[in-house]
Amino acid sequence: MSELPPYIVPHTQEETRILYEDDDLLLVRKPDLLLSIPGRHPLNKDCLITRLQEHYPSASIVHRLDLDTSGIMVIPLNKPTHAHISRQFQERKVAKTYVAVVYGAVPQDEGEIELPIRCDWENRPLQMIDHERGKHALTRYRVMERQGDRTRMLLMPVTGRSHQLRIHMRELGHPILGCDMYAHEEALKMADRLMLHATTLGFEHPTTGEWLERESPPDF
Repeated sequence: MSELPPYIVPHTQEETRILYEDDDLLLVRKPDLLLSIPGRHPLNKDCLITRLQEHYPSASIVHRLDLDTSGIMVIPLNKPTHAHISRQFQERKVAKTYVAVVYGAVPQDEGEIELPIRCDWENRPLQMIDHERGKHALTRYRVMERQGDRTRMLLMPVTGRSHQLRIHMRELGHPILGCDMYAHEEALKMADRLMLHATTLGFEHPTTGEWLERESPPDF
């Protein structure tokens, strides 16, 4: 199979799964190698939201997962719901957890990484740690299982910076396996995909006011 031109992203034919549905919103499971929103190039139009809008025309995007990241997302179905959930993300009231498999044996059972992040403008879309101009970024973590040359981690981002989990795990000295942006060559080759999955998502339902939370276990 020939390689894709650099401006065309790989994409999957795996279906998006509906985990929860009501009149206001969906909770869905995005597969890896699927964009959240359309890319600029015409050949990068296949994405989560365009697929969903075929059956839910009013569906909109209020947050994103990277192309390589799989897992749970919330999809508003009307403008009031979109505004309410967007505000919860801005105020950091949304509870999120991710499962990642990282390089090496992480020594501490739990901890946190607090390092500011900004865009590396000369190497976009890469991000970088910048203690002077970076935006505050905080990730809490817990070891789930050490597996010889790798560790299964539960990651709990407090902030939501671009590539936060990838760059924070790299800075910890344990890059996420299969990460083609921040992992060294050995860690990159240890997996055939980015070993990062959004596992749980919880927030206040905009209509009922009740806490709504669902889980989407990883396939790895």
